Amino acid sequence: MKKLATTKYPVNELIKSRWSPRAFSDHKIPKDVILTLFEAAIWAPSSRNEQPWRFIYGVKDEGANYKKIYDTLVHWNQQWAKSAPLLVMTIAKRNSEYHNEENTTALYDLGQAVANLSIQATDMDLFCHQMGGFEKEKARDTFNIPSNYVAVTVVAIGYYGDPDKLPDDMKELELKARSRYDLDRIIFNEDFKP
Repeated sequence: MKKLATTKYPVNELIKSRWSPRAFSDHKIPKDVILTLFEAAIWAPSSRNEQPWRFIYGVKDEGANYKKIYDTLVHWNQQWAKSAPLLVMTIAKRNSEYHNEENTTALYDLGQAVANLSIQATDMDLFCHQMGGFEKEKARDTFNIPSNYVAVTVVAIGYYGDPDKLPDDMKELELKARSRYDLDRIIFNEDFKP
């Protein structure tokens, strides 16, 4: 398994150890652990406390939702996500309940909820791999998602598995060192510089 990220400044251990593997074990996640992940998600901040996040989840070998979510994934993601014991589709409510207009922070708020879920997962020795590679319209049709909601990502969640079971190109990505931009590329104390 990968080591903690090396940071220039002190960062919480959960943040340093969070990463997005593609190798998952087939070890099932207990139901109370799954519900704990969602409990962490709902405590994220949101504009006007709108809580525009929604989640559809499927547990492998339990009911139809897992396969239905899996079938929306693009082929690249299907190759590795099939080993994850839990798939979660993240959804944002587009309109504000406060003024029935577009909620311009809905995606941001959903992202914060998923970040909470990811950190909670890390604390419980679970890993999350978030994916944009899925068919949104197929997801809408499959799950009867109304037009004022949008499917945003799919998250594969599970315990870490054996990277040797991945195809060679994915194994290389799995074992590659994590990296991030230097702070001077992303923060500004003057005008913005692209």
